[in-house]
Amino acid sequence: MRPLRVYLDTCVFGGAFDVEFANATQEFFAQVRTGRFHLVVSALVEDEVENAPMPVRDLLNEMLKYGETVFPTEEALQLQQAYLDAGVLTPKWADDALHVAMATVTNCSYIISWNFKHIVHCEKIPRYNAINEIQGYRPLAIYSPLEVIHYEEEI
Repeated sequence: MRPLRVYLDTCVFGGAFDVEFANATQEFFAQVRTGRFHLVVSALVEDEVENAPMPVRDLLNEMLKYGETVFPTEEALQLQQAYLDAGVLTPKWADDALHVAMATVTNCSYIISWNFKHIVHCEKIPRYNAINEIQGYRPLAIYSPLEVIHYEEEI
C-alpha cells in the first residue's frame, strides 16, 4: 500500500510537545516512521519553525527524511489570494491560507493541522473546498492528527 501524501502545517510539530496534543501527535509521527504517510512540508513551515524550541526543530529535521519540501509557487499564491478574496480568512492569516493552498496544489490527500481556528474548522473547510472547486482543484481533506492515526482494533 502506498503511503498517504499529507501536508503538515507548523503547529503539528509543536503539538508533539504540547500536553493537550502530544499523545496523538507522537502516535502520528510514529506512523510516519512506519511508512504510512509521505510528508509534504513547505519552506513556509521550515521558516516558521526556525525560531521554535530546539526539540521542535529537531523533530522537523528528523521528519524531513520521510517526505519532501515544497516551495510556494505562483499557482499556490494565486489560490491563497482566492481564499483571501472570498473571505475564508483575512489577510492577517494569509500564511494559514498559503498552507491550505500549498497542500491543494501539491496534490496532497490531506492537510494535517492542530489549527482549529483557521484550518481545521467546520465553517472553513467547505469554504476552502468551494474555492478549490471553482479554481479547478479537487477537494482537500482537512484533519487533525487525532483523526488520521490508525487505531488498533480491539477484539
